Amino acid sequence: MEEAKALLKDIVGSIPETAFGVERQMLIGDLVSRQSQEERVIIKRMFEHFLMRMTEISASDIEIGGFGCQGKIWFRIHGTKKPDPDLPTFTFDESNVLIQTILLDRQRQFLYENRNLDFSYTIFQDEKMLRFRADTYFDLDQIALNMRAINTAVRPFKSLELHPNVAKIVNLTHTKEGMILVTGITGSGKSSTLDTILDLNNHAVDAHCVIIAAPIEYVHQSDRCIIRHREVGRDVLSFKEGTVQSLRQDPDIIIIGELRDPDTILTALEVTDSGHKVFSTLHTSSAVESIDRIIGEVPPIEQERVRNRLADIIQCVISQKLVPSLDKKRVLAKEVMVATPSVRAAIKNNNTSEIYQMMSESSEQGMITMEQDLKRLYLSKRISLESAINFANNKRRLQQILSLAPQGD
Repeated sequence: MEEAKALLKDIVGSIPETAFGVERQMLIGDLVSRQSQEERVIIKRMFEHFLMRMTEISASDIEIGGFGCQGKIWFRIHGTKKPDPDLPTFTFDESNVLIQTILLDRQRQFLYENRNLDFSYTIFQDEKMLRFRADTYFDLDQIALNMRAINTAVRPFKSLELHPNVAKIVNLTHTKEGMILVTGITGSGKSSTLDTILDLNNHAVDAHCVIIAAPIEYVHQSDRCIIRHREVGRDVLSFKEGTVQSLRQDPDIIIIGELRDPDTILTALEVTDSGHKVFSTLHTSSAVESIDRIIGEVPPIEQERVRNRLADIIQCVISQKLVPSLDKKRVLAKEVMVATPSVRAAIKNNNTSEIYQMMSESSEQGMITMEQDLKRLYLSKRISLESAINFANNKRRLQQILSLAPQGD
C-alpha cells in the first residue's frame, strides 16, 4: 500500500499546475501510459485490494475519486453509503491517477471525449473470478468512479416468489414469444432478476440466448442453452445494432440490457413482433409507468402504432424495489402485471390508468400491486411499517389496505 501511495505521489508531482479540466486529465493519462509494467501492477494491486474489501464487508458499491468523495473511499452496504475510515485518503490528482491506471488507452480516450465511460472489470481471488460493473465520469473536473459488484452466483428462481402463472410466462418451455420487462430504479436488482430468469431457462430448455448489455455483468455458463454475451462498445456498437444482428443468429431468447432510447425501443418491438421472446429493463417504478414510458419515448407520430404493437406483444411486467428488512439486509418487493385481454384492451384504448385496479383484483392470474406486496412483507414481519410506507408508490392506497388487516397483525 505504501509503495503504491509513493508511486501516486511521484506521478502527481509531475503534473503541471497550469493544466486544468480535461487537459489536465489528458496529461495525467499521458503520464500513466509511461508507467513501467511493474509500477502499473503495484498501483492496480492497491486498487484491487479496495475491491476485495468490498467482498469482505458485503458492499454492493464502491465510490472513488471526484470532488464529492473528498479523498475518501465510500462503500454502500445494505443500502447505506458511507466512507471507510480504515482505508487511506487520496488527493484529487492521486485519485485521478489511480482510476486512469486501471483503464486501457482506448478507454481513456473515450472518457476524455464523452466525459463518461461504462466498462466491466474482473479480478481473481483464491481462484474465484470477481466481476464489477463500472462507470467513470467527471465531477468538477476530477474523475470519479463507481463500481458495483456483480453477483458471483445466481439467486434461486424460487427466491423471486413469483406466481406459477408468471413462472410459466418467463419460461421458454411454456411461452415461446412476447416481451417481458423487469423495471425499477437504479440498484433495485433488475439485472439479478434477469439473470435468475435466464438461469431457469438455461437449465430447463434447449435453446439459444443472446444477451446485449452495457456492460455484461454475470457471465452464464451454457448448459441446455447456448448463451452469447455481447457487450456494447466491445462486442457490438449499440443496443440497436446488437438487437438487429441477433435476428441473424438464430436466437430463441434475446435479452436487451436496457430500453434506453426510441431506436432501441422500436427495434425491440419489431424483434418481438417477429416471434422471439425478448426480455429487457426500464428505469421505472411501476408496471403502469413502464407502459406509459415506452409509448411516451417514441415520437408522437409513432405512438398510436407503438401502443397497439406493445399491447399485442407484452406478456408481463415485473417492477421491483429492494426494501430494508428487519434483519438489516434488503428484501425484494415487486409489482407484477400480466397481459390479460383486459390489460391489452386498456393499453390499446389509452386507458392505462385502469390497469392498477385490474392488477389489485387479479391475484389468481399472478398479478400483484407494489402496495399489496409491501403489505405481505410487513404482515410476515420481514419489513417495518415505516419501510413499507416509504417504498410504496401510492402511500394512501397502502394505508387503506393495511387498515383492512385484522387487528394485531
